[in-house]
Amino acid sequence: MKARSTASKVLLVLLATVMLVLSGTIAWAAVNDYQSRGYIAKGVTIAGHDVSGMTEQQARAVIDQAVSTPLLRPITLTADHKAFTLDPKGVITVDADTMIAQAYAPRENATFVERVRHDLGGAELPAQVAAKYSINQAAIDAWVAKTASSIKRPATDAVRTISGYKVEVKPATYGVQLNQVAASKQIAAALLSDTALADASRDASLPTSLVKPKIVQSSFKNVLIVSLSDCKIYLWNGNKLVKTYSCAPGQSAYPTPKGDFKINAKLKNSPWINPGTDWAKSMPAEIPPGPDNPMGVTKIGINYPGVFMHGVPPGEFGSIGTHASHGCMRMLPSSVADLYKRVEIGDPVYIKD
Repeated sequence: MKARSTASKVLLVLLATVMLVLSGTIAWAAVNDYQSRGYIAKGVTIAGHDVSGMTEQQARAVIDQAVSTPLLRPITLTADHKAFTLDPKGVITVDADTMIAQAYAPRENATFVERVRHDLGGAELPAQVAAKYSINQAAIDAWVAKTASSIKRPATDAVRTISGYKVEVKPATYGVQLNQVAASKQIAAALLSDTALADASRDASLPTSLVKPKIVQSSFKNVLIVSLSDCKIYLWNGNKLVKTYSCAPGQSAYPTPKGDFKINAKLKNSPWINPGTDWAKSMPAEIPPGPDNPMGVTKIGINYPGVFMHGVPPGEFGSIGTHASHGCMRMLPSSVADLYKRVEIGDPVYIKD
């Protein structure tokens, strides 16, 4: 009996010792767990950077260096050979609080046993915290709208000028305008892209479109310039001299009118109608088409009553190159036939000294 009693006492002592050790271990683990609450668990990364065992302050320093600093670098944007700088401050907001909370979440969400295994045995409580940030789209839109006015370049129309007997055409130029909707989307996409944190280059181009002029160089077609002093008709197309014709403008008593006119008639085999002027009093009221018609077969009228560029019978070929008509511009039949094929109703006619 005495031996059995001694064994029981030993067993009780051993159990008490084990319980004491166990309770001490649990107490130590609890204290250690409490003390470790201020540190991020092993195996946690923020934006790809290991923050294991860091305090909140240390983790925020990592966020500042790995997320805030690269995201808030100025961006150089180019359009129409001009460069503009966008400062992301006020456009990008880095959510450091959410990243910190997610970094601490593995420890906070783990069981006591999991935390003890982590603290004592080095087991990881892994988590990959992505960079958290947002953009202010309204701020981007406002920047784009302001910048658009600096990029906008209006188109200029082609201009035709008459200098003496020469035609000059100043070419049109295309304008440029910023595609504001596309630019805002492109900037937002660049700021939110995965490469925004790693790409050292902060340069990008803004989408633009050409503005077409209303009047281009090809809009200008035929122009006739009549030199009364030289007895010449110059046919221009655009700024190219196509052909020069000799003519017989009006004599001093019946001068050819000077000014800016347009072709308003193209006639062939039409009768000559007596204009009723003094020089035509002795002539018939009308002469039908044929060899006796004083205007020949072909005539081109301008918007001045009774004035034409027209052919003449063979007997009057010698008058070409002199001031011999009654206001019209006489031409050789072959010349007026050639001109007839080249011009259209509405083509401008400038008659000058």
